[in-house]
Amino acid sequence: MKRYKIIHRTYYNYTDTVTLGAHHLLLRPREDHELRIESFSLQITPDAQIYWHRDVEGNSVAIANFSHPTQQLTIESEVVIQQYNESPLDFIVADYALNYPFSYHEGDQFLLSPYRVLPDENTRTLLNNWLFSVWRGGEAVQTYTLLQRLTATIHNTLVYKVREEPGVQSAEETLSLGSGSCRDFALLFMEAVKCLGLAARFVSGYLHAPLMSNQVGSTHAWAEVYLPGGGWKGFDPTIGDIVGTDHIPVAVSRLAEAVPPISGSYAGTAESKMDVGVWVSEC
Repeated sequence: MKRYKIIHRTYYNYTDTVTLGAHHLLLRPREDHELRIESFSLQITPDAQIYWHRDVEGNSVAIANFSHPTQQLTIESEVVIQQYNESPLDFIVADYALNYPFSYHEGDQFLLSPYRVLPDENTRTLLNNWLFSVWRGGEAVQTYTLLQRLTATIHNTLVYKVREEPGVQSAEETLSLGSGSCRDFALLFMEAVKCLGLAARFVSGYLHAPLMSNQVGSTHAWAEVYLPGGGWKGFDPTIGDIVGTDHIPVAVSRLAEAVPPISGSYAGTAESKMDVGVWVSEC
């Protein structure tokens, strides 16, 4: 077991007084048999009334409602977790899904249908051609080996770039540019996996990078694929490997753009500037 402390600070500065609308916060990690939350605190200025709930995909969502105008909004979360996912390859895939291609059982197909929605026709054509470099129809290959090969291909052939702009590049944009951020790589991986007929979803969270634990970092993104018998297994094309102990998931979604850590609105004519700092350290 490993223990991590994550500090996530977000500052919004406005050029004039504004009225804040409701803000949705996805900052609390997803607890399960591999991850336990030891402590969690959330500090918001100006004062806000907080309501918690779990959304349709099981994410912990805090809704912050404000009653006072302000020129600055600060949101800081601090969490200590216990991470037990020290052997990410310690899982058993169902016999019928060991080798690709395979078909999900009928009951699973219904439940997984939102995570198997194919991209548009042009993107499908592009990705199917691109996938020839990873897998050729008729090739005998283990399912995990194919997914790991796809993960490594994105990592080895595309250039990682930090992007401050909001939003996610399309798979077509990422392949055309030959570069992208972690969220762009995660979406490319997802779209390719769905073209292979498998279920995939987007994950937003944190990554512990030991050499950068004392530096200001940012949130991280990767993807998960549903493997019968093994469940949702994470793959991180940014680092070219399966998700392990250093990955801390916060939110999942079938849509890459649906789980920003903080989203909200304000009323007024002011312009805003956002500054974010994330620190992930072992403790």
